[in-house]
Amino acid sequence: MNITFSLVSMLLSAAAYASDIPYEIQQRIGQGDPVAGKAKSLICQACHGKYGNSVTPDCPKLAGQYAAYILKEIKDFQTGSRRDPIMTDIALSLTNEQDLLDIAAYFASQEKMKGARSVFTEAGKERFTRGNGCQACHGVNGKGLAPDNPFAPVIGGQHKAYLMKQLRDFRSNTRTNEGTGIMGMIAAQMSDEQIEEIASYESGL
Repeated sequence: MNITFSLVSMLLSAAAYASDIPYEIQQRIGQGDPVAGKAKSLICQACHGKYGNSVTPDCPKLAGQYAAYILKEIKDFQTGSRRDPIMTDIALSLTNEQDLLDIAAYFASQEKMKGARSVFTEAGKERFTRGNGCQACHGVNGKGLAPDNPFAPVIGGQHKAYLMKQLRDFRSNTRTNEGTGIMGMIAAQMSDEQIEEIASYESGL
């Protein structure tokens, strides 16, 4: 049986996804203070945007991302389990735990990222909803499954170039910090053309 299809079957029962209603936002921000995080996140806003909507294609949007996921990724940059020439140095400069919680909460409190325009491709939709199992973990329209999930980020509306790079890095084992190994396994089954199809679709959600 296809591994990806089996994964989809197991996880689709959790198909409800986190939205932008007040209760969900409160759940999403975790233990931090988003008001305090606004000022503390100035160093982050330079690349990720004032409200977490980066305009640079290879710099991810953070608007409406799970605080738990943002915190995990910062800590992975700190430990070296994930590497980036810019983010590693910035992450290492953030040494106060409360500051990290507040920064993550600030970006998590924003309205969820959206694509600049809808990019509908039937092939991309099929891969997102069924073929590669993206919806099973990342939720309907890529907007997430649970507000405290640190492993499967919001990806609907993320930059196409960033999504493509991450899928390629998972495929080549350049990025291995996902934790469960699922992303590497799924990406290993994808061609460059398939990666572009799914990234195009996800970026427009």
